[in-house]
Amino acid sequence: MNVAVKADVFTNQVHYRTGHPLVVVIGTGPSGIRVLEELHALLPDQPIVIYGGEPWRPYNRVRLSSLLAGEVSHNDILLTPDVIQAEHVTTRLNCKVVRIDRINKTVIDQDGHIQPYSRLVIATGSNPYIPEIPGNDLHGVYKFRDLNDTEKLVARRTRSKKTVVLGGGLLGLEAARAMQRLGTHVTVIEHSKRLLFRQLDDDGAAILTTKVEELGIEVALNDSIMMITGSLNIQSVVLRSGREIECDTLIISAGIKPDIDLAMDASLAYGRGITVNARMQTSDPDIYAIGECCEYNNELSGIVAPGYEQAAIAARNIADLPAHYQGTVLASSLKIVGQTVFSMGDIDDSVHNYTRYVYREGNIYRRLNVYRGQVVGVIAVGDWPELIKLREHAKKGKSLLPWQLWRFNQTGELWGDDGVQNVNTWPAEATICSCNGISRSQLTNAINTGCNTLALLAAKTGASTVCGSCKPLLVNMLGGNTALEPVRAYKPLFYSSMIFLVTCLLAYIAPPIPYTSTVQVPWRWDMLWTTSLYKQISGFTLLGLSVLVLILSLRKRIRWIKLGDFPLWRLAHVLLGGFAVFVLLVHTGFRLGSNLNFMLMMCFTGLIFVGAVTAGVIAMEHKLEAAAVKQIRPAGLWLHILLFWPLPVLLGFHIFKTYYF
Repeated sequence: MNVAVKADVFTNQVHYRTGHPLVVVIGTGPSGIRVLEELHALLPDQPIVIYGGEPWRPYNRVRLSSLLAGEVSHNDILLTPDVIQAEHVTTRLNCKVVRIDRINKTVIDQDGHIQPYSRLVIATGSNPYIPEIPGNDLHGVYKFRDLNDTEKLVARRTRSKKTVVLGGGLLGLEAARAMQRLGTHVTVIEHSKRLLFRQLDDDGAAILTTKVEELGIEVALNDSIMMITGSLNIQSVVLRSGREIECDTLIISAGIKPDIDLAMDASLAYGRGITVNARMQTSDPDIYAIGECCEYNNELSGIVAPGYEQAAIAARNIADLPAHYQGTVLASSLKIVGQTVFSMGDIDDSVHNYTRYVYREGNIYRRLNVYRGQVVGVIAVGDWPELIKLREHAKKGKSLLPWQLWRFNQTGELWGDDGVQNVNTWPAEATICSCNGISRSQLTNAINTGCNTLALLAAKTGASTVCGSCKPLLVNMLGGNTALEPVRAYKPLFYSSMIFLVTCLLAYIAPPIPYTSTVQVPWRWDMLWTTSLYKQISGFTLLGLSVLVLILSLRKRIRWIKLGDFPLWRLAHVLLGGFAVFVLLVHTGFRLGSNLNFMLMMCFTGLIFVGAVTAGVIAMEHKLEAAAVKQIRPAGLWLHILLFWPLPVLLGFHIFKTYYF
């Protein structure tokens, strides 16, 4: 280990002052550090003692999977909040609290030291759930929850040839990705029917599963481990299905359970977690509980965002500034095996009656659950810049308008430009970085103090240092633009669309091809328009191409059609549509016609013209202004569709007229 030296038990001594009764915080996890920061901001002279049971300085637990994967070093995940060095704060690391004496209002640590308190905050977090599986004590069986676990797995990673991960949640998948990077064969076992069972639905999980398997990680769903075989070292796992998988390493990531042992021993009220009220007080009004260890309204939280909100509420109440916790709209914003995944609110179809709105394009999947106009649940796989605004919208109970839902069904966006731009005008409390709970106001303050680059802003606040999905918003706040990746096959898409665009223009401006004035020519080209057989051949070829183009367009409109990549279908759609223009010119000889024929010609060429312009914009959107693209692209798509609808009617009349007369 190059930096993670064990901390001293006492890093500095608190200064006691009259009128400032001592506050004690148990836990140096995300919630414990946040309540310390909130208390110090409200009461700068308040004496505070914070206990941490691990031998390390406070660290960013969200980045443990990055450490395991070798993407960051120990230095990168260690936290050095300024409050730790404050004069009135005593930090006691590697010093576990073993008992709370409520009668004498003291806590006793592992070394027998007795620490008085006036107010106590329990932020002990949670422990990994270890199933009772025969053989789980063999060498080679690991858990993945804290820095100690991560260190052991880092050492194991280079020696493991076959690893099994029990659990298809966030930590399980990240552990699988990290272990697999050195060529280790990895299998993920998940007892439910899909990965990220609590965050995704079947369709979203299917996309994620495909991504995981493309990385070479095997996934076994609807199965569980019944037995671990071996004498001293693990040799294999036996599944409920009867399958046996050879392995030298097993990582158990099967969930968490709140760490409530201290509260139970102190006879505080508890259920699954430590029971708290809206002020974050336990059954003892001088003791507060926050984060994963507490239970509010019969609900537990397994993510950091509620812990941050609860820390702020507890701090205000300790400072005699009454505040009430109203619950958190649970939202998980994750970066899993390189895939952005977002989940918020209620996504359980079997419990509630709401209207589902789904948009899917390739590997982009977005779903809204709407009840009486309000968003009650969101699932997203793939980047979606509007997510932060959508989360704030749901948090405030605002309703979505019918045309916004209509736009979502067609484009996957609710607000267009308004959902992404002007991040600096968003509410101060809007959370920009979900992983670290960084608000817009915190980022604005950092920018105002000189953090004028993405690197400086990330170093100062920690925003974007975990999954990175908020980087476009940070760039936006800094006044820059985020570069887009080109769409697949953008060059042939662009060149073909330009060729067909010029062809459509020729149909409007080029003079008609004249009929032959004499029979003394090698080939009578006007037979293409004067001979019934040739007219029928070109006409029905044009009709067939139109039907094929229509079928190709269904790849986007009908959700269950999943064959092939959508960008390639789009390119085929453009190529066939452009070829149809050539057949049309052969059929008409550049004659626009009159009456019904003129309307049909204008509708068909207009359809191709708008489609070519839109395809060109899509192909070059990575080089165009984002605002222009967001205006032109949806407008072009819908004008393209609008021009299609009269076509079958006009074509039907044209065919009827031709054969009837």
